[in-house]
Amino acid sequence: MIDSDPKVHAKLSVIIVSYNVKYYLEQCLISLKQSLHEIKSEIFVVDNASIDGSVDYISSRFPEVFIIESGANLGFARANNLAIKQSTGDYVLLLNPDVIVAEDTIGNVIRFMDGQNNIGGVGLRMMTITGTDAKESRRGIPTPQTALYKMVGLCSKYPQNNRFARYYMGGLPWNRPSKIDIVSGAFFAVPRKALNIVGLLDEDYFMYGEDIDLSYRLLKGGFDNWYLPERILHYKGESTMKSSYRYVHVFYNAMLIFFRKHFSSMSILLSIPIQTAIYFKAAMALIQMKTKYLKQSLGFLNKKPTNTLQYVFIGSVKSMGECQEIMKRKGLKAQYIEKTSANLLNGHNDLSISQQGKTCVIYDTKSFSYKDIFQFFAQNPNQNISIGTYNPETKVIITYKEILK
Repeated sequence: MIDSDPKVHAKLSVIIVSYNVKYYLEQCLISLKQSLHEIKSEIFVVDNASIDGSVDYISSRFPEVFIIESGANLGFARANNLAIKQSTGDYVLLLNPDVIVAEDTIGNVIRFMDGQNNIGGVGLRMMTITGTDAKESRRGIPTPQTALYKMVGLCSKYPQNNRFARYYMGGLPWNRPSKIDIVSGAFFAVPRKALNIVGLLDEDYFMYGEDIDLSYRLLKGGFDNWYLPERILHYKGESTMKSSYRYVHVFYNAMLIFFRKHFSSMSILLSIPIQTAIYFKAAMALIQMKTKYLKQSLGFLNKKPTNTLQYVFIGSVKSMGECQEIMKRKGLKAQYIEKTSANLLNGHNDLSISQQGKTCVIYDTKSFSYKDIFQFFAQNPNQNISIGTYNPETKVIITYKEILK
């Protein structure tokens, strides 16, 4: 149940900050509407001056969504705060546009939060496009020591060690609710009363770090942050250019802002090595990026790939025909399998899929629920097999690599 009047009090206010990702945003909103069934809610989309026609596209398809045009790229924190101040919900959910939620996700989260005292932030079990669990689903406070363990590689070397892997809280079970330190901004649910006490997102952060900062302030305010094993899909980074110099600057600057804000009083004998390590990591990232661009310009990386992406479509006959037309227009080929969730209980795991090269399995979202699709990939994660979706209503194929329509 989604309210169309922002003055009506809601149980949940969902806030999505979007920038040039209209098709991912559309898919996010479709999954969200299904998950909000019977929940008194309102949805705000803050458009950070997109140039891909996002505002007209989304407003024409989702008239019940409140769209705020920022007029400029305000960054993540300022844009979210803009909508939070206009929202009315008892709970606020910050949601990335490149996320898909399952049909029962929101209801399960609300029920959990209603049953807890002293609840702060709540994050979920984020899944990558190949079905693996995203480490960012549970994180520890990036104290200087914890951050140093990560930057020097001890976190990766001992992924389940409670000390060295504290950054990702690797010692926690994936299948049970657990108290955590840091909630990911990709899905960050929080009671409004907690925000009223600790404050909104810190606008010193442009992008990255504001979720860490808010999580830490919730803990310092006496609230508990939680991880729930509810699976969601996070494309992770479709709304940002992680290969850009700007990304490196913004990401590592956020680390410095957090460090200086919360650990500035520590001994100079510790602060200098930590800040030096941050600058070193940023410099190495820039060097690697520059080297890659140089190789491309000199032709070293212009060789044709030996393995091209293969496509497998699973769904109804009608959707199969529509996808064939799309793929034909794009000059692509696919394998088409007529199945529904009723006769393919384990999804693509029950099929013989070629292990030669990368394969994208495209599911018809009217024949399979999002929850089922997540479960299929989680059953048998494979780095060579990734998630794709086709929605017969939008007639758009969405993969981690491209949009086909």
